[in-house]
Amino acid sequence: MNKNILLCVSGGIAVYKAVALVSKLSQAGANVKVIMTASARQFVNPLSFQVMSKNDVFFDTFDEKDSHVIAHIDLADWADLILVAPATANVIGKLANGIADDMVTTTLLATTAPVWIAPAMNVHMYDHPAVKRNLAQLAADGYQFIEPSEGFLACGYVGKGRLEEPEKITAIVKDFFSPKSKPLLNKTVLVTAGAVSVSMDAQHVIRTKANGKIGLAILEEARTLGATAFLVGENGATVYDLIEEIEQYKKQYPHAYFIHAANTPTIEGTPKLSVEGTSAVIFGQEVIGEPMLTVVSHEWIDFSDVAEVKGHVLELTNAVQFAKALWTYVLLGEDK
Repeated sequence: MNKNILLCVSGGIAVYKAVALVSKLSQAGANVKVIMTASARQFVNPLSFQVMSKNDVFFDTFDEKDSHVIAHIDLADWADLILVAPATANVIGKLANGIADDMVTTTLLATTAPVWIAPAMNVHMYDHPAVKRNLAQLAADGYQFIEPSEGFLACGYVGKGRLEEPEKITAIVKDFFSPKSKPLLNKTVLVTAGAVSVSMDAQHVIRTKANGKIGLAILEEARTLGATAFLVGENGATVYDLIEEIEQYKKQYPHAYFIHAANTPTIEGTPKLSVEGTSAVIFGQEVIGEPMLTVVSHEWIDFSDVAEVKGHVLELTNAVQFAKALWTYVLLGEDK
């Protein structure tokens, strides 16, 4: 693999799996360095990671091992990929809110490398609204996730919250660096998601229903396929703001893919978004220009069970699987 992998380890019983993960990544040819939180060191001694990685282990922001560099900046620049595994609710919350109070969080905020979050915690913690909210914020910020698996947890519960197995994480990392898995490398993708509003008068707006899950899944899959992908317009943005933002992006990225998955009100007078100059996918909405692909469903896409793409019916109950299938059709269309 010959890539630089920075592993950020936060404190949970799953830290023991992180030691095995370093071993598996090293065996796969990666150069691995490790940063540990104070809580992680309560579970495993840094020496274990040092032996497995053959590199120094970092845990103190102010312990500069090389006076010629600032350690957390140097590590942030060194990494080709950063894994946060296990990622506790605490470190997820800090990162989602821009808090940098230790070696792990300062490095994560300083990097421009891809960052993958591998959560591991009690099933009820993982389902807590605050944790879900923080995960959604990280997704919108461009972070990717290695979902926890289900099973018997250290706390005695059975459910979702187990850190994914080291072998599986290693396989995902190897696949990420495989050229065959990056058909969108050096491509730019613009995605709208959620609900958009339009003004009725100075005091009232009409806002459609949408939860944004499909759009965010499409955004995540684009990043997985190697694209530089942007979420255009926050949930609840006005259609006027959305149009202005899209036009600015189109000037900067004239050959971008544009996926218009946001639900725009269809009342009289609502301005239409232009897809001209882009390879566009729209979700049954009227636009200016010719989209390369139109997705059709009986209800709005976020609330439908199925959608039709080029005459093929796809299930929508799993947003991630739908996003994978949609990109397959988009890329097939581009190859013709």
